[in-house]
Amino acid sequence: MTAAARIFLLDDDDLVVTMLVRALRGEGHEVRGASDPAGAVEAMRAFGPDLVLLDVKLPGVSGLDLLTEIGERVRGAQVVMLSSDASAESAVRAMKMGAVDYLTKPFDLEEVKLVVASTLEKGRLQREVEYLRRITGAALAVREIIGTSEAVRALREGAEKLARAAVNMVLITGENGTGKELVARYIHQLMHPNGSARVAPFIAINCAAIPETLIENELFGHEKGAFTDARAEKKGVFELAAGGTILLDEIGEMRWELQAKLLRVLEERVIRRVGGRHDIPLTATVFATTNRDLDEAMQKGEFRIDLFYRLATFSLHLAPLRERPEDLLPLARHFLASFAAKYGRTPVTDFSPEAERLLHAYPWPGNVRELRNVMERIVVLGGGNLVLQEHLPKELLRMREEAPPAPTQPPGTLILPEGGLSLDELERSLIEQALQRAGGNKALAAKLLGMTYDSLRYQARKLGLDGGVQAPGGVRVVTTDG
Repeated sequence: MTAAARIFLLDDDDLVVTMLVRALRGEGHEVRGASDPAGAVEAMRAFGPDLVLLDVKLPGVSGLDLLTEIGERVRGAQVVMLSSDASAESAVRAMKMGAVDYLTKPFDLEEVKLVVASTLEKGRLQREVEYLRRITGAALAVREIIGTSEAVRALREGAEKLARAAVNMVLITGENGTGKELVARYIHQLMHPNGSARVAPFIAINCAAIPETLIENELFGHEKGAFTDARAEKKGVFELAAGGTILLDEIGEMRWELQAKLLRVLEERVIRRVGGRHDIPLTATVFATTNRDLDEAMQKGEFRIDLFYRLATFSLHLAPLRERPEDLLPLARHFLASFAAKYGRTPVTDFSPEAERLLHAYPWPGNVRELRNVMERIVVLGGGNLVLQEHLPKELLRMREEAPPAPTQPPGTLILPEGGLSLDELERSLIEQALQRAGGNKALAAKLLGMTYDSLRYQARKLGLDGGVQAPGGVRVVTTDG
């Protein structure tokens, strides 16, 4: 039997209305009938039908005119036309105007039931496909993870190992804007190569954005009659993601009771719909992401310890952008090229020295997402093929006011005292001068010295420069990581 649906019937023959209403209610549907077209469309809007059976010839109005009005005002309703005219011309005209099928009088009730069942099933499948398209989106074209830092190299290597092993669960942690969902999509594509990622679902659901009263229903679905208004069965995202991937974004915000149900799903690889009695195998890979400190959440009793250890069997951590300054310019150039192509603008090839200095001096609290937004703004509002300091947003320009003035010596000048320096003292002097010029910013100091950020941090710690350096005039410059 077809899942129950809401059906509205409009025909000027009371006998036809009575007969069809009785037959369709016998199939388990909720049916409302009317023989007067006056106010019928408004009644349909209030009722919210899945299917409308509409007579072509109605008193004072054409059913085809009402068909157009229904399409505009009754969202999501499919329409099957009813007529005593069996000509192909009438049927073709109705189909062109939006009807999905056509029934001719006198009716064979079994044929009516068959057409209704077929139409409802097509509508259900169409809604499911549209839903999957909407939530998978066009973001599956993640070709690579951009960056040259050791952190990104290790991340890329870890993602590829997890994909090759075909693990069925991964926890991805990191601050907001670091690209946790992008990494999940990247692994998904590696798991489904040669174009199969285009058909394997990738469904992301934000555990913090969906009301607590709805999230269990969204995850697991429900059976018909499980609660008030559950007129038909509904698949949850765990079922819809079958053979693909489900991403549970911000899992740290999931309520305690639901965490216990999720733990069962992950351990037993089965799900059960709300109101259901039978287990359904889980065939999707499960990714979970969070920006919360789950250790702290466990200490506060807000996150289950057993769920954490189940999730953390395989985990990846995304370092914030301020801790991997080597990735800043490669990412920025990547975004500039992407947005230039998107908006049809002249490709932006590079940054002026001052713009580059300001980019490195800024701490990027919004991480890669913030950098992406800034580059998009530059492409749309800027001009020319070089990013200048005036193209940067005000929060970056503020760094210009706070940064120390550039030294009068040309780049590469070494200031030696009268008595000379040992090699250790020379190394310390170079790092101190670089940190002074960079206003204490280690990322910029590393660039000035032509060394990696990690190498500079190691040398500064070894030389005891972590606490800051003495600038001219007795002012102490405190070193920072971003």
